[in-house]
Amino acid sequence: MEITGRIIAVLPERSGMSSRTGTEWKVGSYVLETMDQYPRKMNFEVFGTDRIQQFNIQTGEILTVSFDIDAHEYNGRWFNSIRAFKVDRNVQPAVAAPGVAPAQPIQPMPSAPLPNEAPAAAPSFSSNEGEDLPF
Repeated sequence: MEITGRIIAVLPERSGMSSRTGTEWKVGSYVLETMDQYPRKMNFEVFGTDRIQQFNIQTGEILTVSFDIDAHEYNGRWFNSIRAFKVDRNVQPAVAAPGVAPAQPIQPMPSAPLPNEAPAAAPSFSSNEGEDLPF
């Protein structure tokens, strides 16, 4: 899945030691706000020191984040996990104010005859021309 928005918070990184493998792990958490008429916020995580450094997410950036959603159970309660696997910075910022749709280009109106101009002459049909019509 993908979502585009502005990073409004970079939360403190969490780290620890895996009880299974004994290796160290690190998770960065970020809050993204969409730029829709009714903005939504999403808290997502980036797992691993290498990805945290590679993505280098900063407050105020406009990003498109590709992520996976998963759920896990702990002590009878369920928790969602939203984990980013790709970050794209090639996003054009909205020109309009937040909550306002960007302006669409104006299409030219078809030209109408001016009041002083005579209307174009209607085509005339002779009686022979109408006989070859299929109806």
